[in-house]
Amino acid sequence: MTTREGPRPALVVLAAGLAKRYGGCKPLAPVGPHGEAIIDLTAGDALAGGFGRVVLVLSPATGPAITYHVQRCWPSQVEVAFAEQPAPLGTAHAVLCAKPHVGAGGAFAVVNADDLYGADAFARLSDHLRSDERHALVAYRLRDTIVTASPVTRGTCVAGEDGTLAAISERRKIERRPDGTFAAEDGAEPGVLDGDTLVSVNLWGFRPSIWPVLDRAVAEHAGSGAVSSSASDAASGTGSGAGSGAASGAEVLLPEVVGDLVAPRGSDAGAPDAGHSGREAGRSVVILPADGRCIGVTHADDLGAVRAEVATMIATGERPEHPWSSFSGAR
Repeated sequence: MTTREGPRPALVVLAAGLAKRYGGCKPLAPVGPHGEAIIDLTAGDALAGGFGRVVLVLSPATGPAITYHVQRCWPSQVEVAFAEQPAPLGTAHAVLCAKPHVGAGGAFAVVNADDLYGADAFARLSDHLRSDERHALVAYRLRDTIVTASPVTRGTCVAGEDGTLAAISERRKIERRPDGTFAAEDGAEPGVLDGDTLVSVNLWGFRPSIWPVLDRAVAEHAGSGAVSSSASDAASGTGSGAGSGAASGAEVLLPEVVGDLVAPRGSDAGAPDAGHSGREAGRSVVILPADGRCIGVTHADDLGAVRAEVATMIATGERPEHPWSSFSGAR
C-alpha cells in the first residue's frame, strides 16, 4: 500500500447520530480484539492510508462521551479536532459544521463513524484527492457490505461511460437470500439486487468546490420546519444516507446533494448510458471501486458478527491487531 507525497487530506467523521436502532453510542461500539471502539479502527485505517487531521462531528448528547474516549485513548500524535452539530439536520449540514476545522482550501474525505472501510480504500481515496480535481466516491460490491441477516440501507450507484457517478438511489430493507442475491423489500424496482451491484456506504472524497454546493443546499432548506423522525440516524450517516428530499423534512442528506450535483433535477443525466465526459471537474464524482469489504454496526445484535469479522481480518493479515500501529505512545 502506497500513497503520494504532499499534504494529507483531512478526514471528516460523521459521529453526531443518536443511533436509536442501536440503543447506544455507536462510534464507541467495542469491535476490536482489545475492546477498541469502531472509530479507533476507522481513524487508524485512514491515517495508515494517507489521511491527516481527523475532524469528528459530534452531537450535544453523545459528544462528551466520544471526546472523553478520544482524549484518553488516541495517541497524542493524532491531530484531531471536534466540531458540534447542534441539531440533527442531516449529513450535508454535518459536513458544513466541520468546515472551520477542515479549512476552505483543502481536499477532505467524509465517512460514517460506525463503518470500517479498510486502509486500502482510504489509500486509494487519498491518492485520488492528491492527483485529481474531481470529487470521488469509494463504492463497494453489495455482497461485501452485508455482515448479518438484519436489513440494511444502501445507495445503489449508476456509473456513466467515463466511470463517473451518473445517479445514486437509496434502497431500503435489503436482505441476503439463500441463492446469493439480495432482496430489497422497499417496493422499488428491481426487487432483487445482484451481489456485484456497486453501492455507497458514505466514503466520499471532496475537493474545496463542494463547499458552496453544500452551503446552497442547506440554505435552501433553512427554516423549513420540523426534522423528520429519521434524523437521529441520518445525522451520523447511517447506511447510504441517500433518501427522498420530500420525506426528509429539514434534513439535508449528503447523497441527495451529490445526486443533484451530478444529475440536476429535470435533466436526463441520471440515465444509465449517460457519459458525462464533458462535465466540469467541480460537478464530476469519480467512482472508485473498492477491492475489500466494508463492515459496520447498525443494530446491537451486529456486534458479535462484526467482532468476528475484525478478528478474522487480523488473523489473515488484512488489518493490524492494534489500530495505532503507525504511532507510538498514547495520551
